[in-house]
Amino acid sequence: MNQERLMKVLLGPVISEKSTLAADNNGQYVFRVTTDATKHEIGRAVELLFEVQVDNVRVLNVKGKRKRFGSRGGCRSDWRKAYVRLKPGQDIDFGGGA
Repeated sequence: MNQERLMKVLLGPVISEKSTLAADNNGQYVFRVTTDATKHEIGRAVELLFEVQVDNVRVLNVKGKRKRFGSRGGCRSDWRKAYVRLKPGQDIDFGGGA
């Protein structure tokens, strides 16, 4: 697998109340990923970047919300979200020890 491709798959973590609870209770971490990323690529990218072992990956497509700008209508872009479960004893620290 191309290592350069794996570095571009993850766009960033999703930090929300729901994702924090998933991380604390289930060892799942939520990432925003590219729309053409596969489960295998996402798992390999997390293992490469954070040096952890991935147990499984679940992926979901999020539809963009419809928004209005005065009298003009618009739509936010669709995006893809990945729930990555780590093997027991593994952990990702986004705070960097702060």
